[in-house]
Amino acid sequence: MDLFCLAVHTQGLTLIRQARVAEGLALLDEAMVAATRGELSPIVTGVVYCGVIAGCEEAFELRRAREWTDALSRWCDEQPELVAFSGRCRAHRAEIMQLHGAWDDALEEAQRARERSERAMNPAAAGQAAYQQGEVHRLQGEFAAAESAYRDANAQGREPQPGLALLRLAQGGAESAAAASRRALAVTTEPLKRARLLPVCAEIMLAAGDEPEARTAYAELEETGRQYESGMLQAVVAYVRGTLELAAGDARPALVSLRRALQAWQKLEAPYEAARTRVLVGLACRTLGDEDSAELELDAAHAVFAGLGAGPDLLRVSSLAARGRTRDSHGLTARELEVLKLVAAGMSNREIASKLVVSEHTVARHLQNIFVKLRVSSRTAATAFAFEHDLL
Repeated sequence: MDLFCLAVHTQGLTLIRQARVAEGLALLDEAMVAATRGELSPIVTGVVYCGVIAGCEEAFELRRAREWTDALSRWCDEQPELVAFSGRCRAHRAEIMQLHGAWDDALEEAQRARERSERAMNPAAAGQAAYQQGEVHRLQGEFAAAESAYRDANAQGREPQPGLALLRLAQGGAESAAAASRRALAVTTEPLKRARLLPVCAEIMLAAGDEPEARTAYAELEETGRQYESGMLQAVVAYVRGTLELAAGDARPALVSLRRALQAWQKLEAPYEAARTRVLVGLACRTLGDEDSAELELDAAHAVFAGLGAGPDLLRVSSLAARGRTRDSHGLTARELEVLKLVAAGMSNREIASKLVVSEHTVARHLQNIFVKLRVSSRTAATAFAFEHDLL
């Protein structure tokens, strides 16, 4: 049974890398059934567990990876003498915890993974655990700790990309980040491994002002997404597509792409990725003149970032929200601005009420508030003020 399951699990991993994901996952599930039933020797059980989880992560199968990681954790608790496997297990768990928003727990689990992996003289698992620590530190804005962790990962043989490139971008080094991103892609050939680098490449190239290269990265990512069926990969593709559309000023199609990505991230229970997407949804709404919706999306993202302790993202979304309020620096709310625009277009209160689907009394109240805030006494004066101060 040991040899059979090793063969089945190896065949499953091979099929996944050949873009035959459904077939490959079916074989991995078959191997896992034998492992969870206790039909295999302890060493082979550990090999199958770790190989299957690594395969699920490689194929962007977040739900399966989480399910099998939980099973591996329980098995490791029953096999305390198998230190090497418990180290790998904890490294996998740390990544799953990060994706699901338990960042402090992920840091602790990654530290335990490093300690166990170093005891077992398993540099690959120790390097992965160190990289995971770097990822959480970077997202929390602890850049010195992140750099140290990425260096430790590299010392153990774990490529510190794309995390290190994103760290450089967060530190303001767009050109350095772009160079690192290009280098990492140049030496990576497997499609699924490239698919983890391509979204970061697109983000960095946009920041560096190289939109054509960002679009080239997206085109390859989109093609990979067509070949490999994965809800998580489709969420990544939709997010990058929306980012590029928004950067090009195409807010309407961007909103469609980004809402698709948001739904996928919410379904996968990935709060940080969902919040990042909400920020772009808010910017798309703002571009389309819907400041109310923009404010709702930015507020929702702000709450998630605050809960996670995502310092850099929290600062960014606060700045974006303040920028929206600056546009209303004369005290007008988004709805009052909307009324003012319609007044400036020559509409009567009745016409405005019909267009906004509110009562004439509500329109009159908004108009009175506008007069008070702008310190004017007539529709004509309010219109003149709006044009003079670029409120329209």
